[in-house]
Amino acid sequence: MSKISLQDLGKTFPDGTRALTGVNLEIEKGEFVVLVGPSGCGKTTLLRLLAGLEEPTTGMVRIGGKDALTIPSKDRDLGLVFQNYALFPNLNVFENIAFSLKARKIKKEIIREKVAPIAEKLALADFLQKKPGELSGGQRQRVALGRLLARNPGIHLLDEPLSNLDANLRNSMRNQLAQLHEEHKKTTLFVTHDQVEAMTLGQRLCVMNQGKIIQVAPPSEIYNNPINRFVAQFFGSPSINLFQGKIENRENLVYFSNQQFSLSLPDIPLPETKEIELGVRPENWQIQSNSSSQSIRAKLKRIENLGDAQILYFKFLDTEIILKSSKHDFQTGQTHNLTPDWERVHWFHTSTGERILGQG
Repeated sequence: MSKISLQDLGKTFPDGTRALTGVNLEIEKGEFVVLVGPSGCGKTTLLRLLAGLEEPTTGMVRIGGKDALTIPSKDRDLGLVFQNYALFPNLNVFENIAFSLKARKIKKEIIREKVAPIAEKLALADFLQKKPGELSGGQRQRVALGRLLARNPGIHLLDEPLSNLDANLRNSMRNQLAQLHEEHKKTTLFVTHDQVEAMTLGQRLCVMNQGKIIQVAPPSEIYNNPINRFVAQFFGSPSINLFQGKIENRENLVYFSNQQFSLSLPDIPLPETKEIELGVRPENWQIQSNSSSQSIRAKLKRIENLGDAQILYFKFLDTEIILKSSKHDFQTGQTHNLTPDWERVHWFHTSTGERILGQG
């Protein structure tokens, strides 16, 4: 009963706030799908509708082919892990993990048999008698996951579960979540605004903005073939470089009026629309020794060292250009010739932001 189907789903709150509009999404049994987007885009509302904590204004939620609106929240075979952990402060770790089992009046010895391996897997075996207030944030988050695994429902819903953790703990917990899903194969819907969490965890990403689904695809497809400028900008760190311009087909030039420069285009499929926005990701530039009509000569103003790579901030006229390079032989003040990797650039409609495919 763990396949999820959202059909033309909408939610408007009593104050008139429209949180969701026309949401359609199919999540297969055992799939790990990440809802990702900026704060306020509607992803948590969607999760709450699925959990039965809110009712939709329009549309339908189906779980296992059944209308979920006819199924009470407690009978939907799903479990929630919240951003704030939602642990019982007066209960110890063992009691928190075992809470749903005890509520179902399962025998004490069976509860102990279920909790012990979960506590061991989540490195909580030494903390079973401690209260949540005595634990670190990462430990409390693992207790919340343990409670979910003890109940082991068909659907796992996780709402920003790692956002309160520091960077190292987030990395560790992402790895643990991925391993747990690989082991249990439960249908999982994970909400985050963090692109790294989304890209590393999701089998598919559901990108949302302003209450609508913008694109649903595997992580590599989202990154390499964003459907529009919003998706291209949301994924990638540093963000994609964007230049508004106009293609002059006769001269095979793209002229950037705002930046007051032009680039000669190679023999590649070009968009038919003349007014365009060119997008070049920081890693998709080539640094060449000689200048050409296809290159920009820019001065390096700042370097950020990431250890395995460097982020390079160039200044060209009034434009900042950001590159990412694995080389470490750069110095500020140097001037370099920058050429886009034309086979990897993105073209967008200036007005709509939609991605334009090249015309062969």
